[in-house]
Amino acid sequence: MKYDVNTPDDYMNSLPEDRKEVIARLRQLAADHLPEGFEETMSYGMIGYVVPHTLYPAGYHCDPQLPLPFLNFASQKNHVAVYHSGVYANEALYKWFVEEYPNHSGRKLDMGKSCIRFKRMDDIPYDLLGELFGKMTPDEWIELYEKNVKR
Repeated sequence: MKYDVNTPDDYMNSLPEDRKEVIARLRQLAADHLPEGFEETMSYGMIGYVVPHTLYPAGYHCDPQLPLPFLNFASQKNHVAVYHSGVYANEALYKWFVEEYPNHSGRKLDMGKSCIRFKRMDDIPYDLLGELFGKMTPDEWIELYEKNVKR
């Protein structure tokens, strides 16, 4: 679902109550676990965490005027999505997450290349997501991005 908002707080205020709680917990995990340097913003109509131009002036290769995206949260029609660029670009991190997931949830992992989908709001493995969020610094993401993603 696309929300016509300008700030993360506006995004939060536009959500249904059951989704507000989930996205608020994800934002708190990001605040508690993301390494210093990432900035919260609105990115592609979602709450996003980016490497700002002050740390990476080149910006995102698809649109260099945008900061380098890293992590996003979205409330979609039938699920909440967590988009984590690190699991897309780092095979070892992806493998770790996939192997660790069953230890934190009784449900089957629903995941695309960088998108982790949660259809049941009562079974989100917040501890695992917090650990995932803390596993990559902005400098590590820039290095990985330039090596594996940027063309």
